[in-house]
Amino acid sequence: MPAAEDAILRSLRRITRAIDLHSRWLASNFGLTIPQLVSLRTLAGTEAMTPTELARAVDLSQATITGIIDRLVRRALVTRERSTTDRRRVVLTITDAGRRLLEASPSPLQERFVTRLSKLPLENQEVIRTVLEQVVRMMGAEELDAAAMLTSGPQTASADAVEEFLEAGAGDGAEALAEDTQVSKG
Repeated sequence: MPAAEDAILRSLRRITRAIDLHSRWLASNFGLTIPQLVSLRTLAGTEAMTPTELARAVDLSQATITGIIDRLVRRALVTRERSTTDRRRVVLTITDAGRRLLEASPSPLQERFVTRLSKLPLENQEVIRTVLEQVVRMMGAEELDAAAMLTSGPQTASADAVEEFLEAGAGDGAEALAEDTQVSKG
């Protein structure tokens, strides 16, 4: 393998590893996943929010956000109650325990990345954007959803999305990706 290709693949593995290590550290030290942390941060910035509003704000599906909310409610980090003004609406609020955990928890990896990225000259930011878009196309991943946060671990994709990804000839690693990806029935 030519040196440039090897260096690029090594860099991609380092990025993936950094995300994975951050996710594991966050889970072991705070009992939170990155999507849970981002959801708590989002709720902390508002008085109350519906599950649909939260799903949109963090760019996750309704099904995914429901699971996240369930876990946060079970841990008493978030409350889920009927709206006092419209009984058809359910609203979410962060609890005092949720705020304390949030104050003790670190910023998500993506916030540190964005802070550092924003310090680069605009032309460098544009080069990075262009190159990463090319990498996405090379991996055949244009149609995959992009969560609003950097996360790793088991990912959920619809059976159709995995099938389309594989049929598009996504490369030699596509089958391994499919095996590592939990396929949802939706």
